[in-house]
Amino acid sequence: MADNKEFQQIPATCRVIQALCLVGCSIVIFMLIAVCSVFAVPIVSDSDKIIDAKVQLEIIDHIAKALNEVYVFPDMAREMEKCLREQYKNGSYASITSTVEFAQKLTEDLRNVSDDMHIRVRYEPDEFFTSADEDTISKEDKQEWLKEDAYENFGFVRVERLPGNVGYLQMNQFCNAEWGGNTAAATMNFLAYSDAIIIDLRQTLGGSPSMVQLLASYFLDEPVHLNNFYIRKNDTVQQFWSHAFVPGPRLTEVKLYILTSSSTPSAAEEFAYDMKNLKRAKIIGETTLGAAHPSEGYPLSAYNLMITIPYGRAINPITGTDWEGVGVQADINVSADEALVVAHLEALKALAKKCTTDSRKVKIEWAIQGLEAQRNPVVLSPSELRKYVGVYGPRKFTVADDHLEYQRDSGKVYKLIPMGDDKFMIDGFYYLRFQFVRDESGYVTEVIGLTEAGQTSRYKKAH
Repeated sequence: MADNKEFQQIPATCRVIQALCLVGCSIVIFMLIAVCSVFAVPIVSDSDKIIDAKVQLEIIDHIAKALNEVYVFPDMAREMEKCLREQYKNGSYASITSTVEFAQKLTEDLRNVSDDMHIRVRYEPDEFFTSADEDTISKEDKQEWLKEDAYENFGFVRVERLPGNVGYLQMNQFCNAEWGGNTAAATMNFLAYSDAIIIDLRQTLGGSPSMVQLLASYFLDEPVHLNNFYIRKNDTVQQFWSHAFVPGPRLTEVKLYILTSSSTPSAAEEFAYDMKNLKRAKIIGETTLGAAHPSEGYPLSAYNLMITIPYGRAINPITGTDWEGVGVQADINVSADEALVVAHLEALKALAKKCTTDSRKVKIEWAIQGLEAQRNPVVLSPSELRKYVGVYGPRKFTVADDHLEYQRDSGKVYKLIPMGDDKFMIDGFYYLRFQFVRDESGYVTEVIGLTEAGQTSRYKKAH
């Protein structure tokens, strides 16, 4: 039997998780290791170790001990132990001599019993265990990791103003607010005067609940109880509340839309789950991954094995439960690819209903028409497109392949996208569209240039 020190908890394998351990945020670990355990590809090593029945039993003993000490549901821990011992006794592992194969089989059996995708036994090379000791992490290492997170802009990928004064933020992870807080504040200040905001979590990995707290705080006008994390081993509950202060204006009246995909995990799910249950946001896209349980790695270095075990669970103060295994259900179910256009349309239609300024309403309707053309594309045959071909003053329209093209004088050539009823918008040029005019016989005789601001210019077709 290996020394009991084999069960000492170590930081998770992801570099970001190690860094977050160092800044004292224990719950943070789950937000990224959950993703690592669900998505990680088993390591195939040339130095895969040969094992026998005696070693298999030792490994099962170690796994059972770890499960019974920390797994979030004690009854399920006992059920998983029972399964492994029965499988060993009835010879299910007898033909396995590869450590890698044994780890994969153990993972399969543990998941079959628990239906918990965070549970995982995996093979790791020797160097993994020599580099994983938290005590060996230096200040220089921390600074290097901080630089790497800064290089990734702390997860803030893209921020912009969409047509209709709708703010858009794309994130790829929720970094610890201690490091990414200034970037978050700058981002939210950029979005501060938007009439609606879309936060895109479709390609987001896990991260830190501290960033969930910070971002949520911008959309809430006072401290609100967001979530709890129950830790089974210590029988403790850690509460997470939104902040009483944020750097910059709050966005409490701004409509909020959150985009999700089937691979949106952990911290990103928590943000969506919290804001949905507070009735502060509308979720658009796909049901999320369903990775709510905080998880940590427990090493069996003598066997080159690492066990990932969920050690706690989220408890939402509103629902009394979490999103583990079920994900966050979207309010509007569409494919992840369609989610942005659908959310933008939802935002614009809501804004149009309450808009009291004619000039703004015109711009909102302009944006809605463009998005609806993207959502429900009009297809015209080459013969139909040829009816618009011609020279109209300085404007020339030609057919190329399966679409109409536009060029003014000798300028750039643009592809046109049909919107129906003889109207076209310009691909890549938002502020100008064309309305063709027909005579009584259906022959196209004129084109009208339309701008977002309502201006028009008319040109007759040359004969």
